[in-house]
Amino acid sequence: MGAVADPLAATYGVSLAAIGLLTTALFVTHLGAQLPAGIGSDRLGARAVALAAVGAAVSGNTLLLASDAYAVGIAGRLAVGIGSGAGFVAGLDLVRAGGGGPVLHGAYGGATMAGGGLALMVVPWLTDVTSWRAPYWSALGLAVLAAVPLLAVGRLPRLRHTGEGPLRDRRLLPLGVLQAATFGLAVVAGNWAVTLLERQGAAPAVAGLVGGFILFAGVVTRPWGGTLARRRTGQRAIIGASLLAAAAGASLLAAGGPLWVSATGAVALGLAAGVPFASIFDAAQRLRPDAPGSAVALVNACAVLTILVGTPLAGLAFELPGDGQLAFAAIAALCILATATLPRARL
Repeated sequence: MGAVADPLAATYGVSLAAIGLLTTALFVTHLGAQLPAGIGSDRLGARAVALAAVGAAVSGNTLLLASDAYAVGIAGRLAVGIGSGAGFVAGLDLVRAGGGGPVLHGAYGGATMAGGGLALMVVPWLTDVTSWRAPYWSALGLAVLAAVPLLAVGRLPRLRHTGEGPLRDRRLLPLGVLQAATFGLAVVAGNWAVTLLERQGAAPAVAGLVGGFILFAGVVTRPWGGTLARRRTGQRAIIGASLLAAAAGASLLAAGGPLWVSATGAVALGLAAGVPFASIFDAAQRLRPDAPGSAVALVNACAVLTILVGTPLAGLAFELPGDGQLAFAAIAALCILATATLPRARL
């Protein structure tokens, strides 16, 4: 929502903080759908869960298109969140069930970032030339297209849980912290980077292009991170360097300098945040071969919780001195703090 925060605020007649709650609404149900989707993928099959996720996304975006009432917007985003949460977990488990390793995990992760990155780059322009409904029309079209390959997928192996459930497995928590500090904070930054740059004088199209790098850059580095994960050597050093590079990128955005400085920061943050993805989820699935979908869900739930809390807080930072720069300074600090969990991560 950050890519079109100001137009949506004008349409719904609410503040920017309230627009941030549209993202919060999505991630409330996105978070709630994680573990049920993981358990469902393990027991019923990832394809069935993924098709249900597509149905939820289509229903939610159809509702969003139907009205400019803020309450309807919240309801629609809640429905879309069920689809996005279940779809992420089921998609990653489809890669595993189909025999894919870390490289394909990274490619899948890159594809999940492409949608968000392209939205930040394209949706502000679409909104300018059409209307506030542009993000919802585009999301609805992508959800319908996602059903096509799912219908073509045949039967895949199913698993049964054995032993202790992943919720009690503390070995997964350091991986969750790392996912929160990379994916979670990158999404928070991506949601508000466009608004930050527009407040600093950048044109909406330029701000969207620069802000989109934060998410879109993962298309390159998530698959590359998968090749590194396959070697399984030096993972802690690589992830530690990625966290520090992400912190540097967020710091450049917080500095409020010329546009080229902010663009450099956005690219650095996006590229760095994508590298650990495959290593994190490959490790989670190796730790719990009896419940890989549930393990993925728990680890990613940590990132979703970060987005859930961090997005509205970052929106509030635009009401404080600095016009949003404090939010990006906090992101930089949290990336640095996350390096403390590396010694305990089972990579």
